[in-house]
Amino acid sequence: MINILDCKNLNYLDKLKAILNKRRFARKINTNIASQIVNEIKKNKQKALLKYEKKFSKNDKIKPTAKEIKKSIKTLDPKIKKAIDFAYSRILKFHSHQKVKNIKFLDNYNNKIEYKYYPIESVGIYVPANLPSTLLMNAIPAKKIAKVRRIVLASPRQNGKLNPAIMYAAKKCGISEIICAGGSQAIASLAYIQKVNKIVGPGNDYVARAKREVFGDVGIEGMIAGPSEITVVADKSTNFMEVITSMIGQAEHDMNSQCILITKNQNLIKSVKKFLAKDFSSIPRKKIAKKSLTKNGLIVKVYNNKQIIDSINEIAPEHLELNLANYKKLIKKIYNVGSVCVGKYSAMAVTDYNVGTNHVLPTLGSAKFSSGLNVGEFYKKISYIKLSKKGIEVIGKKAITLAEYEGLIGHAQSIKSRIRRS
Repeated sequence: MINILDCKNLNYLDKLKAILNKRRFARKINTNIASQIVNEIKKNKQKALLKYEKKFSKNDKIKPTAKEIKKSIKTLDPKIKKAIDFAYSRILKFHSHQKVKNIKFLDNYNNKIEYKYYPIESVGIYVPANLPSTLLMNAIPAKKIAKVRRIVLASPRQNGKLNPAIMYAAKKCGISEIICAGGSQAIASLAYIQKVNKIVGPGNDYVARAKREVFGDVGIEGMIAGPSEITVVADKSTNFMEVITSMIGQAEHDMNSQCILITKNQNLIKSVKKFLAKDFSSIPRKKIAKKSLTKNGLIVKVYNNKQIIDSINEIAPEHLELNLANYKKLIKKIYNVGSVCVGKYSAMAVTDYNVGTNHVLPTLGSAKFSSGLNVGEFYKKISYIKLSKKGIEVIGKKAITLAEYEGLIGHAQSIKSRIRRS
């Protein structure tokens, strides 16, 4: 049922790359419809959006009324409200420590250089159905800390109804502009109908593809936030059920989710294989989990710590659980990962809700060059330069030398025009 890669072979990293690339690149074939949807909404706006919402979601009500939102929130279980309030508080507290700081620099020539942060004017947040935690992860850094002035929420209806938990979270975060749309059409709407400056929020393959299509017209996160991933590193001391539940918990997200176990322990491998061959009768989303583990699940049998480290850095997982006795020898050498859960008590699933860290993280290997969603995503940075008379004379001469070397004589002349004639 689940693939196994034995690192006894010298070319195990090449084989690992091939397995990973099969998932990363083959998936694009099936998302061409996203490009069509984006282009049509860009051209025909609301008419095209309604067309695709009716087609895919049987939805003909794009903008909910204030009365409908209020009515939806009233149906929410008070227990869920308290859980949202608790998560809100922890996420806000942790992300508050990410506040940016403007830079001022004054050199010996009295040249003044500044680097200032300005919140992006408008941001669209995409939230898949039934995920209020995702709204909190995106909206709190944007609205409550960066102080983005205009936030537009796009989230699909479920069976024609608003999700009360998402509506409550939106109200708590101060979001009043909401559209009921999902998938590629939601991303296109945010870009070309609501005309936001940047779009954030995770989604499936179609959402990820749509974001790539609109990028350039609007900004997107500096990562690919696609189908979920987890890599678990375990040893003979690891509780078997902790490994299994972490893998199944991630697999139930999406059939394109990726769950990988890395271990030296053959007995653990046998136990995991045996369990995964069974029917997950206690999991409501068992069909999705089974497909995910069959299609993208992997066990990596390693023989030393170097193989563990090299495998993790090649996988560059969204989530990493180091559920083993001696993680200290490994952790300092792991640098390609979105989030690291250290020790047996640090279940990755908790970080999806209320630990305080952000759960919008890089996937598909993009952890090699990007980071998870953070407060900095919601700022523009602008440089300010004020040169003194002495400053332009001293540094300008060196700049002229470089400009003339590069053949940009107009640059050199512009600098010379500011320098006092002798």
